[in-house]
Amino acid sequence: MKAIEFSRYGIPHEVCACIEIDDLGAPEKGSIIVSVIACSINPADLLIIEGRYPGPESLPSRLGIEAIGDVLSVADDVKEVSPGDRVLLLDRQNWAEKVSTPASRVIRITKKLDPLQAAMMKVNPPTALLMLSDYVDLKPGDWVIQNAANSAVGLHLIRLAAQRGIRTINIVRRESAVAALDSAGADLVFVDSEDLAHRVRKEIGDSHLPLALDAIGGSSCLHLASCLSKGGKLVNYGFLSGDPCMITPLQAIVSSITLHGFWLVNNLFQGSRQKVEKTYSEVTELILAGTISAPVEATYKLEQVQQALAHASRGGRSGKILFTPNLECND
Repeated sequence: MKAIEFSRYGIPHEVCACIEIDDLGAPEKGSIIVSVIACSINPADLLIIEGRYPGPESLPSRLGIEAIGDVLSVADDVKEVSPGDRVLLLDRQNWAEKVSTPASRVIRITKKLDPLQAAMMKVNPPTALLMLSDYVDLKPGDWVIQNAANSAVGLHLIRLAAQRGIRTINIVRRESAVAALDSAGADLVFVDSEDLAHRVRKEIGDSHLPLALDAIGGSSCLHLASCLSKGGKLVNYGFLSGDPCMITPLQAIVSSITLHGFWLVNNLFQGSRQKVEKTYSEVTELILAGTISAPVEATYKLEQVQQALAHASRGGRSGKILFTPNLECND
């Protein structure tokens, strides 16, 4: 049976390998065996491999934050799912042909979902959904500003905000990304710069801008904070720059700007099972309705791990990269 692992931290396509491991036997008490259909390469996967994100306690280790699959077998005491059910895998070692996992660590999902979209639904859709809901009581007509707006989270957020009558200001790092965001329904798009706040306020005047969402850190974080209305909240959920988040003392003291951190592990998975299931039920309905989706640029087999990770690490992509261990034989 094939699986992907890494034995040292470093450049992803240099330190990861597709290996052969023993096939899985019968599921242990409380567990199930799942045939993995598709699994995405999330930015957090790459950061784990590079040693810049919470990861395994020891190496070598298996990988894979996001995946879906079909249940092959269940232990005698498992009642939550049955063989043939499609499930979203919540553990983090899913880049494999099959996985053994506790039945409590999956969410049953409908087979009506496109399998590639389903394989990308664990992290980015609930991240956008919860950040838009959990920090500010946004009203129709309010503005939200975000950087990395052409990311999967950014695109989801544009569509979710539009559905609620909330307007978005979307910041990117290159001019070539602007047109795609205009087509996606972004209200305003700017290329990041030192004078961002001046350009934003020139467009929106004194309109209420209470929420900023930062995936980058560093100076980009500071530019977002400069745009916020008094009392605004700046939510950091990523560190693409590798630099610390930045707000000035005047922003914190005089403008009452506050900095918050969002991590799905804390904001969703440490909550109740009921909240987790409710969140993914909402995400499922949004995908089925066509409200949110993520573009896919390429899919690879597990044995193509070096090509896949090199592709996922390149800038300027038009979509996500996924592994499809068992897609053809399941769909």
